[in-house]
This record gives sequence, C-alpha cells and structure tokens, in this order.
Amino acid sequence: MVQRSVVRLGNGVVRGKAEFDVHAFLGIPYAAPPFGVNRMRPPQPVQPWEGELDATAYGPTAPKGDYPPQFARLFPEVVIPGADCLNLNVWTPDPGARGLPVLVWLHGGSFTNGSSSLPEYDGTAFARDGVVCVTVNYRLAAEGYLFLDDGTANLGLLDQLAALHWVQDNIAAFGGDPARVTVAGESAGAMSVTTLLSMPLAQGLFAQAIAQSGATAHTLTSEEACTVGGYLAEALGVPPDREAIKAVSMNTLVQAASDLVTEVQTVPDPAKWGRLALSLLPFAPTLDGSVLLTMPIDAITAGHGVDVPLLIGSNRDEGRLFLVPTGAIAAIDEPALAMMAGAYGLAGNDLAVYRANRPDASPGDILAAVITDWYYRIPAIRVAEARSAAGATGTWMYRFDHPEPRANHGLGACHGAEVPFVFDTITHPELGPLLGEVPSQTVADRTHQVWVDFITHGAPGWAPYDTVGRTTGLLTDDISPVDDPAGDERALWEDIR
Repeated sequence: MVQRSVVRLGNGVVRGKAEFDVHAFLGIPYAAPPFGVNRMRPPQPVQPWEGELDATAYGPTAPKGDYPPQFARLFPEVVIPGADCLNLNVWTPDPGARGLPVLVWLHGGSFTNGSSSLPEYDGTAFARDGVVCVTVNYRLAAEGYLFLDDGTANLGLLDQLAALHWVQDNIAAFGGDPARVTVAGESAGAMSVTTLLSMPLAQGLFAQAIAQSGATAHTLTSEEACTVGGYLAEALGVPPDREAIKAVSMNTLVQAASDLVTEVQTVPDPAKWGRLALSLLPFAPTLDGSVLLTMPIDAITAGHGVDVPLLIGSNRDEGRLFLVPTGAIAAIDEPALAMMAGAYGLAGNDLAVYRANRPDASPGDILAAVITDWYYRIPAIRVAEARSAAGATGTWMYRFDHPEPRANHGLGACHGAEVPFVFDTITHPELGPLLGEVPSQTVADRTHQVWVDFITHGAPGWAPYDTVGRTTGLLTDDISPVDDPAGDERALWEDIR
C-alpha cells in the first residue's frame, strides 16, 4: 500500500510516498529554474515555498534532443516538460534514521541526453539495502556545456556541484549522513565524477566515488570547445555570442546541438572535428581556467582526491555499442580494421595481439575490442595508475563481463549494459533491446551487492589496484579477482593512450 511521507527541508516541506518500506521523494528542486534571467547562468538558489511540495512524481527533464538513431531504441528517453528541471530524486529506507550511507548518481548520455527519471535508475533497491539513493538532473548540451571563452563555462558541472551542496545541507532529513556520500555515474556521468574528483570546488562534498565506463580522457581544451561553439553558432545562423545564441528559440537550439552530436557520432569528418572525431563528444567539461583549472588527469596525478576511495572500471565489450546497432560490425574487413586501428594509434603488429586472444573473432569484433580499450578501459587504468603513484587511500578496478553477445542481439557487455544490474532494475521491459530477453538476476544480485558494499563499507570485496598486481574484479554471476586481465593488450597502449 502506498502511504504519504513528509520531510521538512531548509526551503520547505516535501511530500513523497512510501511503499514496501521504501520512501521516495521525486522531483525536488535543488536550484532555481535555469530560464528567463537565469538562462545560461550558474545555478541560482531555490526560493522557499509554502505548504507541502508534491514530490510523488518525477520532475521536469532538462531540454534535450533525441539520441542519434542507432542508439534511440537501446536507450529510451523520458521527456517531462516544465521549468524546474534542476531537480533530484531521493529514495530512503527511513527518513527518521540517522547516519545512513548515501549514493548520489549522475546519469550518462554524452552530456547531451538522459535524465534521472529513467526506470533503470530507480533507487528502490539501494534503499531496500540501507543506502539513501539520490539521482540528479543537470543541464545538457549547449545549455550545460557551451563554451565561448566569455567567462561562463561548465554550467552542467556547476549544477552537479549545486546538487552535491544540496545533499550536504539536506540529506540528514532523509536519514543520510553527509559525511558518507559516494558520488557515482556512468559514461558522461563517470567523466563528471572523475572531473569532480580533480576539482578544488568539489573538495569535501563527497567521501567516495564510483566511475563506470568513463574517465578523464575526454575533457575539451578551450580551443576545441570554442570550435564547437563556432560550429553551433554557424548552424544557427548567428554570431558566436552567448546573447545571440540565447535569443534563438529553445527548440531550435536543442535541435542544432543534437544535430552536431549526431554528426560527430555518425559521420565525423576528422578534418573538421580533429580529436573529437574519435572522442565523439562535442559538448563536455572544458578546461576554462575558472571552474576547471587543469586537466583532470593532471590534477589526479598531482594528488588531488587521494583521500577519496574510488571504484572505477569498464565493460568487456563497450565498443560493440558503436558497431552492432548499425550493422557496421559485419561490414568491417581487414583493410578497414587496419585503417581504423591506426587512427587510434595501433600498428598492424599490435592487432596480432588482439587476434591471438580472439582466434574466432571477425575484423569487426577486433575493432570493437580496440575501441573498448581506447575509449574506456585504458583511460580508467590511467586514473588508477595515477592514484596509485600519488599514494591514494584506495582504488579498485572492475570489469563487467555480462552478458555474452549471443544473449542480447550481439551487443554483449557493451557500453551501458551494467547500469540496470548495478541498480537491480533489469526487469523493466524497455531494457530488452539492450540486455536481451532473460537478463540474469544472479548477476544483478552480485553486481548490486558489490556497489552496496563499496558505498557502505568502502571496499568492494577484492584487493585494491596497484601497478604491481593490477588486481581487477571481473563481474558476472560471481566475482573473480584477476591480476592484470588482458595485460598484453594493455601494454600496447603505453605511450599511445
């Protein structure tokens, strides 16, 4: 039976719902609506409200376009209109409790798509297991990451910081401990996490971190971000000026930004996009010298965030997401493999290592493995190596190895496949195209428990990562600690990535 649940916050009272011993408070604003006078400005404070704020349904989503066509069926979007899009959701086992660990989740979506209201991010299972779960909306694409070198930058990151400040100020009202906050995210969310880990502005806002399939390698330089801003202005037919871009209708701006992302992720011209033709992210955190002072990997190498335990990793088959949905994986032949691997920095004799480890693999399968390493696994390892050298408190590496490609339309343990297992939300029917028709509850139980153990106790259940053992937890229906898995392939990327 659904019951009423009420909590008093600093700005007013919120009314949520309680069902099966889990209390949910949805769509709570953590910053003022980013429109009107607040448009393309840093997040502004929420104004207090009278009476009870209805927090029984998800709040508005940030303005966004559609995913590129090849991803739309795999990652169904939720679009909820409204101005209060800087909102978050809280699930708790007991608002009257004290000192519960807290998970703050930053969603993925190439910094252009996604929202905290997707069914796979439902925090019920975390609350069931004693964790207060918070999922956050933040501004996307041009609204969140347009850079014109005009003194305004990284508004999406500033939104995330505002949400983390809100958690520090308010989470005790839901039974959470502000000193036991773990910030986590996947893809763009994981890139956000490792960026926050490197930032002085985020110091003290979280005690632990989890980065799933995303690290620090995709931060834009100011020059790259200015180039993207120029392309956006050109597409809109206006000067590369923030006021001119703001004057364009929201729908037109959202579509133009979405079209740029589709171009980069579908048919990028290296002569036009440079490094972004490989990174596929025209909108992302930018080295602006104010919000983001230095490249995140450089800050981590220098020791920033060493006192924050980190769980970081990737999926075994990340790159299949970019090749299977379009059918490109079957069209890759040996010359195409050699050319594309060369673009990532590998020579022909390097590919022999990948072939030897996959004797039955097609050229497309091998390219997917190369993309997996370049984009996800190696950047995560570089973060772990930097932290090890800096004497960090603890870093744990994982690799998610489920399912096999034959079980989910050829995708395998592709990019994004682990998230429903982490949240124990695999039964949602819209996840079938991504997970297959019979995803394993055993894998969900094991994976979810790893996250709960790390959030609650600060360790996932295997040895920390260092550059001697390189212990990595392989996650399937069991947890298998392995030293330096695919170490021969890892070694190929030294001095390349």
